[in-house]
Amino acid sequence: MTDDSLPELRASDADREQTAETLRHAAGEGRLTMEELEERLHLTYESRTHGELQKLTADVRVVGRPGAAPESGVVVRKGEGGTGWLLSIMSGHDRKGRWRVGRSLKVVNFWGGSDLDLNDAELADDYVEMTVVSIMGGAEIRVPDGLNVELSEFAFMGGNDIKLGDERPSSGGPTLRLKVVSIMAGVSVKRGRKRSREELRDERRALKRARNEERRDRADH
Repeated sequence: MTDDSLPELRASDADREQTAETLRHAAGEGRLTMEELEERLHLTYESRTHGELQKLTADVRVVGRPGAAPESGVVVRKGEGGTGWLLSIMSGHDRKGRWRVGRSLKVVNFWGGSDLDLNDAELADDYVEMTVVSIMGGAEIRVPDGLNVELSEFAFMGGNDIKLGDERPSSGGPTLRLKVVSIMAGVSVKRGRKRSREELRDERRALKRARNEERRDRADH
């Protein structure tokens, strides 16, 4: 008798990275020790299916519904004002830390680029719109956990890198309506804070230690 059941869905690099972010967040809240984080990160990057990844985060996700994102510190202060235009022509803009995003923000990059971090930004309303047009340029956009993102994108002779993960922020919460247009350009949209080189280096070292310990354990047995 043949087994007609479907195989488990294979995990992508983006799936593994999202799982790693969930584990790092859990460690930051004290849900995992550093030793447990190292072990699970190692298993994350070795995992091949969604089922294997889900087992690694089953006991550290926020209580509520499957795939729920952690509560965020998104700040909404309703009112006028805030950044409405960012124009980069053969130049660039770097916005991070505390800055105010207007109800409608238009970003144009022509032979230039923008680095926009919304993790500590203040929104002018519960619902804001951001339109990013890049022509022979690019942009990197970081959005915080807990912020709903309604995304529409278009790319011509270029490409966009979208990694928002599986988390579903609570309905009715702050929402960003993001429109991305890239012509001979590329825009990156990712959830969470950008990690420093030092953090990436420390993680690589931790993974290397975990692999070496695993090899020693196998050799002993």
